Formats: sequence, C-alpha cells, structure tokens
Amino acid sequence: MAFQKQIAAHIRDIPKSGIREFFDIVAQEKEVISLGVGEPDFDTPWHIREAAIYSLENGRTHYTSNLGLPELRSSICRYVHKHFGIAYDPRHEVIITVGVSEAIDLALRALLNPGDEVLYHEPCYVSYSPSVIMAHGKPVVIATRAEDQFRLTAEALKAKITERSKVLMLNFPCNPTGATQTRAELEKIARLCIDHDLIVLTDEIYSELTYEGSQHVSIASLPGMRERCIFLHGFSKAFAMTGWRIGYACAPALLTDAMMKIHQYAILCANTTSQDAAIEALEHGSRGVETMRREYEHRRNYIVRAFNELGLECHKPGGAFYIFPNIRSTGLTSREFSLGLLEKKKVACVPGTAFGACGEGFVRCCYATSLDQIKVAMERIGEFVNEVER
Repeated sequence: MAFQKQIAAHIRDIPKSGIREFFDIVAQEKEVISLGVGEPDFDTPWHIREAAIYSLENGRTHYTSNLGLPELRSSICRYVHKHFGIAYDPRHEVIITVGVSEAIDLALRALLNPGDEVLYHEPCYVSYSPSVIMAHGKPVVIATRAEDQFRLTAEALKAKITERSKVLMLNFPCNPTGATQTRAELEKIARLCIDHDLIVLTDEIYSELTYEGSQHVSIASLPGMRERCIFLHGFSKAFAMTGWRIGYACAPALLTDAMMKIHQYAILCANTTSQDAAIEALEHGSRGVETMRREYEHRRNYIVRAFNELGLECHKPGGAFYIFPNIRSTGLTSREFSLGLLEKKKVACVPGTAFGACGEGFVRCCYATSLDQIKVAMERIGEFVNEVER
C-alpha cells in the first residue's frame, strides 16, 4: 500500500518540529553542553512532589470531571485574579488541559472554520503554525524585528488584518526571543481586536518570569478584552513542572464549553495526580518561583553581556529564559552556525529558523542551565566565532 497517499494532505505537508529535528542530531553527540531545550534545570520543588505522592497514597487515581478537579479550578481562579486582575467563574470558565499545547489545540479547533485566518507574531513557538493548519485554518505571519526587541506593534498587526481574520495568537513573554510587551502597545492591539472582532489566544506560560521588577500585563485584563480572550497558562515553566503535563485555559463559558467537547472525546480529563500537585503549586509555590526567577535573571545578565562582548548583538530580553543573539556577522546561516558549534565545540543551541523564516540570522539559547555550564559554553562559542571569522 502507498501509505504516503493515504495520509491526510494537510498533515503530510506539515514539517516536523525544527527543535526536535535538531535535537535528534544533538542526541548522537557526547558530552554536549545544551543551551537548547526550553526546560528548567530545577527539579519540581519537593512540596509539590510530596503532594503528588500523598495523592497516590490516598488512592486518588480515578477520572476527574472533564473540566478538571473543582478545587484546582477554584485555585486557578484565585491565582489568575490575584496575579493578572482577571475574574473567572471556576464552574464554567476554566478547563484543565494536558499542558498548554493541548489548550492551544482545543481553542483553535473550537474556533476555526476552514480558511479562517489566524494572525501570530514570529519568531514564535514552533507549534503555532502547525496547530492552525491542523485545525484547517490559515496561518498569517506578522514578522517582529530585533530593532523593536521583537515586540509586536499595533501598526504591523493592522497591516495584516483582512476580512478572513478571526484569531490573534499572542505569546508574551515570548519563546524564543524573551520579548515582553508594554501596556501602551497592548492597549493599541486590544483596540484593533475590538474594532475587527478578533478572538485573542494569549499564551502567558512565561508570565511569572519577568525581570528587573517589570510588571507583566495580560491583554485579557484590559477593558473590553476579557469576553474575547482565551487566557492560556500552565505550570511547566514557573513551577518547573514540564513532565507533569498540566495546563489550563480560562475563557467565557461558551468558549470553554466548546473546548470541553473536543477535550472529553479526545482526552477525557487531565492526569489526576498532576492536578493535585498543581493545587499545591498554586497555593504554596510562590517562594520557589521567586527563587528560580532570581537565578534566571542572574544568568540572563551574564549570557547577554557575554554574547555582546563577542560582537554577536543580543538584546536583553524582559522575560522567559531565552536569548536570541544575531549571528549574521559570522557569515553563517542559523543552521550552519548551530551545526558547526555542535560539531566543533559540543555546544547546542537552536537555529532561529526553527521558529519561523524571520528567525534566520539568529539562534536561540536557553539559559535554564547552570551558570557554570553557561560560562564554559560561552568560552567555547567565543573560540568558534574566532575560528569562523579568521
């Protein structure tokens, strides 16, 4: 049988993740210092793991409601109201998902008809465009620029809006650039969304990881936006819970109900043990989050300074745990730079093109690894750059 012909065309034509493709190559190398994987190097704090152990010991191993544990949804609503200033009803406006990735998929499938346009800023997380395509939508890229610190501008958004535009996807702080957004620009973007009747998917998974005392602002908290936003968040980054696969979406009841229909048939419910651990994280995890945030900020300051001293221009990101240095001065493409650095110096970073075509000329480096490892990696990168530029 010619299986290639049997695969759905819209799936067959989707490229594999540029991150995973690159790390299949990394996996074949030994003793590599990785600045690649977007995952905290901290273990999940003990009190959260202990809550999961307690949950298992007490036999909490059964299905939950499709929407998730009522007590977790209530805890989420308290947390979101306290930290983001947005009020949601835990009974009808919150759904617990298998990571934020599932929440994005549910939201897009619940909203899109074939051909509906979804606007998103790029460079961006690798799943955005494929998720739109899998939901039979049309992805529309809005390029962001290093000169603007990779922030989305209302002017750039307005230029891309058409009669088919239905959804705007935002991710601030941003993976891969670490970009954050100002309240003033968000207010302009919000006005465009209201004027053009756009639904906004706002992925705020890195919101706790902002630096220099800056205050994260959610677009969902702005006047007129709560009713047209799906607020996406989770536990992977701030609470170092990547492997627990637990996230959530908050939205008006009509939207969460539509998402729940897909979730109940595809997944049924998120992992019960992870849900119990997530309650502990929200209720008692703030001190651990702050400890990790301070350490990330210290590492950020070091690695940004080190790249700039090498002559590889790098803006100081306001959030997340990534930097996106410009490597064009080496004369190499993003892929050539990343593969050469891996082969010759055993340091792994991700080509900027993994995050969209406008990532060419950049690489993503994750500083969620120890400062000692970062220092060794930067020495090796310096050696590589000197050898290339001779």
